[in-house]
Amino acid sequence: MSSASTTKRRAVIDALRRGAVPESGLDVLAVGLTRFESALDEELEAVASGRSVFKAVRGEYGSGKTFLTRWLGERAKQRNFAVAEVQISENETPLHKLETVYRRLTERLTTPGFPPSALRAVVDSWFYALEEDVLAGEDVAPDDGLRLHQAVDNLLNERLADVSRAAPAFATALRGYRAAHSQGDAATAEALLAWLGGQPHVAASARRAAGVRGELDHFGALGSLQGLLAILRDSGHPGLLLVLDEVETLQRVRSDARDKALNALRQLIDEVHSGRFPGLHLVITGTPAFFDGQQGIQRLPPLAQRLSVDFSTEPRFDNPRAVQIRLPGFTVGSLVDLGCKVRELYASGTESGERIRSVVDDAYVTDLANAVTGGLGGKVGVAPRIFLKKLVADVLDRVDQFEDFDPRQHYALTLASAELTETERNAAASTAADADDVELNV
Repeated sequence: MSSASTTKRRAVIDALRRGAVPESGLDVLAVGLTRFESALDEELEAVASGRSVFKAVRGEYGSGKTFLTRWLGERAKQRNFAVAEVQISENETPLHKLETVYRRLTERLTTPGFPPSALRAVVDSWFYALEEDVLAGEDVAPDDGLRLHQAVDNLLNERLADVSRAAPAFATALRGYRAAHSQGDAATAEALLAWLGGQPHVAASARRAAGVRGELDHFGALGSLQGLLAILRDSGHPGLLLVLDEVETLQRVRSDARDKALNALRQLIDEVHSGRFPGLHLVITGTPAFFDGQQGIQRLPPLAQRLSVDFSTEPRFDNPRAVQIRLPGFTVGSLVDLGCKVRELYASGTESGERIRSVVDDAYVTDLANAVTGGLGGKVGVAPRIFLKKLVADVLDRVDQFEDFDPRQHYALTLASAELTETERNAAASTAADADDVELNV
């Protein structure tokens, strides 16, 4: 635990203090994910070799779905993958409009070297790689701008031949971006990069200059995804991990939009399995109700068949290689283990580390975990977020800053409605204790 860098430690602790899942550094917090490591690493290797993979992750609220996908994202980045996490929502990112999903993908695109949005860096790296390949393979002098430009254009057409058949506008926009960039026309280049990212309302003058028409639509988004994967591959990124999070929100949309979204998901899965997207690892997350209920995938039998997995056996015998995996969620024991990991991470980066370990010992972490769980109606699966927030912000921070602070004497746990999510409030309401004043008795 002490090997965590200062930057990683700070990022993790700051996120937990806010009650959020950290964007990075999740390897230092992983609890209960060892069982999935081998299978998921095999899938990443398969994607890196040019295949495509689809995976569904099921789990109740608080079971760690977002944690697992971000943990997987870190493992993907270790292999130089690009990663994008897209939150599915009815208003901003409806699944039945894949153009909005593609747009959010490019906005959230990250690589090991660049934060969101890494689209510009990826495109520029690709053109640089093309020039390097031309200079290495042809008798073209670096100072012969005209011949170099033409040779790069020829290689661009060759690399995007398959994509051009499905989405010719993508390759056309790339050529237009490169031409505008080389001519110093920053405004046109910026507009065309936005078009490549699926952004709407791109200036008509920029589109005319490049020879592209209209805006990206549902079907054009699939072709653009092919193009993006080709660019990533040629610029040194062997794959893209795309996470579609909270897909269960489809259960709350109008029936016609839900049916379109489910069919779009079926289409996307079929395209992945057909090999149309080499280098893509597509992951969706959802609750058991979404996978098993009549308002979810069971509403579309062909989709239900594709995602069907037998979960009637004990969870310890689940097949991590299956198309759908389940997260059993936290127990009090695993919640305590996680809390102790967080304490050790916190203590390793402060001068008061020994005092923190002494005052916030395993017994206190256990008492706090039990108290938070009790305040949430005994529902352990709902507890991790607020438990870690309380542990960091209310206990560890105070022990670190105040030498005479003892949480057993000076702290009483409270669960205020304003700090709870809707799911947490519902759980708190199910207990006889007052959710606004749950005392921690130790």
